Amino acid sequence: MAHTLIGTVTSDKRDKTITVSIVSRETHPLYRKQYSKTRKYTAHDANNEAHEGDRVQIAMSRPISKTKAYTLVKVLEKARGTVELKEDVNKAYEAEKVGADAEARARRAAEKQAAEEAAEAEKTAEKAEKAAAKKAAKESEQAEGEDK
Repeated sequence: MAHTLIGTVTSDKRDKTITVSIVSRETHPLYRKQYSKTRKYTAHDANNEAHEGDRVQIAMSRPISKTKAYTLVKVLEKARGTVELKEDVNKAYEAEKVGADAEARARRAAEKQAAEEAAEAEKTAEKAEKAAAKKAAKESEQAEGEDK
């Protein structure tokens, strides 16, 4: 029997062609640490029966094109539901973030305006205190001048 592999379909966008990812766990010969290795194979799907997320069995065959040397034997398990793509998740997150950013910007602007108003009120109060102190000093000088 021909060399067969079992993997997951990662792309079925091309006509009569699927991309199958096969993940294997390997151990490093020197460091003895396990890591996963993903290999991608393009396979011929004559009837376009496999779809993204399906678990399939592919077998080695004569070269069909430059990159295709496997054919689909059978679909072992159909995909359950759809897989949410990272790009879609990022778009949704960005949209949510933009709304949150607008709220945060508005909140910061209101806080900044309140701080500026408080600083302005403080400056006005300081000016009033200085004017009152000057007036009191002037009055006390006049009172001392009258006393002499």
